[in-house]
Amino acid sequence: MLDIMVPGHKHLRLSHLILDYNGTVACDGVLIPGVVEKLESLSQDLEIHVLTADTFGSVRRQLEGAHCRLFVIPESEQAKAKADYVRALGLEESVCVGNGRNDRLMIEEAALGIAVMQTEGASLEAVLAADVVTGDILDGLDLLLNPLRLIAALRS
Repeated sequence: MLDIMVPGHKHLRLSHLILDYNGTVACDGVLIPGVVEKLESLSQDLEIHVLTADTFGSVRRQLEGAHCRLFVIPESEQAKAKADYVRALGLEESVCVGNGRNDRLMIEEAALGIAVMQTEGASLEAVLAADVVTGDILDGLDLLLNPLRLIAALRS
């Protein structure tokens, strides 16, 4: 569990890290270099989940050996499927990271929502739903690995 007190914001007690796949931890179906190493470090404190429609059909191969749970969402009502998954885990214990329109609900409802803007871009809905926006996934994961950065961004 990550226990992070953000002055003037809230006390975060996070047990789950939920990640979108394409556009967030992968580009064109291929994991972004450095992601697996950061996930390995975070897996000491958080249970890691990857949610995806698996557009490129590569997620199982790409995540082979990674310490994470994989959930392939259905083609329809993707935003709802992702949000339902996070609700089942517990919203107050979850940090969600994504970039797409279908990530907006999970980002908004989680205790902590992070939007990332990378090669694929980010939907306006995901950005507006987020507590924090980063330029890439490595910076987003570093907020959790180095919580003082997160505190600096969120404190009032």
